[in-house]
Amino acid sequence: MMFWASRIKNSFFGAVFLAFSLGLSGCAVNPATGEQSFTGFMSPERERQVGAEEHPKILKKFGGAYDDPKVSGYVAEIGFRLAKVSEMPDLAFRFTVLNDHQINAFALPGGYIYVTRGLVALAESEAELASVIGHEIGHVTARHTAERYSKAVVTNIGLQIVGIIGSVYGVPSEAGGLLSTGATAILQGYSREQELEADMLGIRYLTRVGYDPQGMASFFRKLKEHDELQARIQDRATNEENFNLASSHPRTSQRIEQAIQLANAAHVANPIDNRNRFLDAIDGIIFGDDPAQGIIRGQTFIYPDLRFEFSVPDGYVIINTPSRVLARHENGSAIIFDMAPGKQARQANRLDDYLTNIWGAKLNLGDVEEINVNGLEGWTGSTTQNTKEGKRIVRLVVIRDAWDEIFRFAFLTPVDQAKAMSEGLRRTTYSLKRLSEAEAADAKPLRIRVIETSGGVSESDLVASMDVGGYAMAWLKLLNSDIDINALPAGTRVKIVQD
Repeated sequence: MMFWASRIKNSFFGAVFLAFSLGLSGCAVNPATGEQSFTGFMSPERERQVGAEEHPKILKKFGGAYDDPKVSGYVAEIGFRLAKVSEMPDLAFRFTVLNDHQINAFALPGGYIYVTRGLVALAESEAELASVIGHEIGHVTARHTAERYSKAVVTNIGLQIVGIIGSVYGVPSEAGGLLSTGATAILQGYSREQELEADMLGIRYLTRVGYDPQGMASFFRKLKEHDELQARIQDRATNEENFNLASSHPRTSQRIEQAIQLANAAHVANPIDNRNRFLDAIDGIIFGDDPAQGIIRGQTFIYPDLRFEFSVPDGYVIINTPSRVLARHENGSAIIFDMAPGKQARQANRLDDYLTNIWGAKLNLGDVEEINVNGLEGWTGSTTQNTKEGKRIVRLVVIRDAWDEIFRFAFLTPVDQAKAMSEGLRRTTYSLKRLSEAEAADAKPLRIRVIETSGGVSESDLVASMDVGGYAMAWLKLLNSDIDINALPAGTRVKIVQD
């Protein structure tokens, strides 16, 4: 026993020495930041390989590339202009606009830069869009992914050592858990320091090209305002309120403050904003959901590809996610709609059995009955459940069309609201219907339209022209936060949302 303990102990010190030696050899001065960085476990060649391998997965996950040459070419032009003045001008950067309405941007190692069409639509000038692209280029030139990966490798070496020593010397299991948490945090996202460093590099590239560096601060303000609007729509806390020490991103307000300081310190003669050029490029870009992902029109959700639609009562706000459709009411009621997995649907011989013994197996449903929904077989049942939001009446509804398609509604209603909400929820159930080919073809996406105001146009006139349903005023102000909507001289260019 002592012989094996001695050998394991020697292995421990050997592993520690190896990790320490590799750590020393892997440290170098990063040309972008001027700081020592540890990237010894991922070479530039491996970064390019990882980027190429992951690129198709990113396209699949985020709805593919946005198929509009005007927009994609414009974004790439800005990206290449910024990349040329970076510390890696010879890297084969690749810029992609993703067909996703979410506000997002990120970079893969090796020069793969992504912005979503939702983010492009939110911006108001070329300088703002360039600030986002410059930030992502900064992640690449600072080699942040290589740094994260290399630190994770060393952390994992430490984990293996703890496992070896623990088996002999009884190291407390909590130690492994703490190290594991640390490794996970490294892999989850960039650190605060890396995000702020990328902001600094983004400002550097903006000023080298001649863009207005204030574009970064103004876009960060938009991100903050967008999160606040989404929090209102979805009845949740803002991301800033949800901030905790495990978060990999600094607070938006902190980044706004740094961006303002950096922009004020950067002196650019005749800074480029290019608002009009930007508006020309994005006029007509899809806003919100693409028909291929299902679209929202007022209180109705339409899925043209599968040719069906349903409506929710007034007072509910519809939220379309990749896996389901949610609708929330300010009184705490919720509607969840999705479709049964294909395999489940194909194996479900009896729809009532599927409702009670498969989908609702853990709920002990009562009042189970058959219903007819526009000629389709349906079954429903209900129960009362305690949830983290309080006691809810839960009603499940399943509706079958084809042998491999089962539509599912889950209605969650506060007990004291059940009677008042019941009629509206019944109407939602019976609103589900198939669309004709012509009806499906008529389901067009919303788009950003750039208009030029005439004399006497008012804020209420612009709100009336918006097709976003609820929160039209909030969306109008957010999409045009760089101008005063309350005082618009004739000839002012404004972004609105229409089909």
